[in-house]
Amino acid sequence: MDTITTTNLRTQSSQLIDTLKKGGVVSLIHRSKVVGLIKPQRETKVLRQTDIKQIKMISQTLKLPKLSYEERKNLYRKQLLSKYGKDIS
Repeated sequence: MDTITTTNLRTQSSQLIDTLKKGGVVSLIHRSKVVGLIKPQRETKVLRQTDIKQIKMISQTLKLPKLSYEERKNLYRKQLLSKYGKDIS
């Protein structure tokens, strides 16, 4: 299935879903004009143990400074003050 009309959406929805599950892209036609594309949504990737280990190794190689919550708060406040001035709440 490469194209589907707006009137056929009801009757051919099962075919549309099958095409999307296979990773296909379908053109949506309304009044003899292509008005859009229907494509499958990307699945969100779940972090696994190996991914977490890789992230930890990358963070160790970057050697970022370890900041406490209070230090982060102060840095954030300074950044806001420099950007917007003292009249923020």
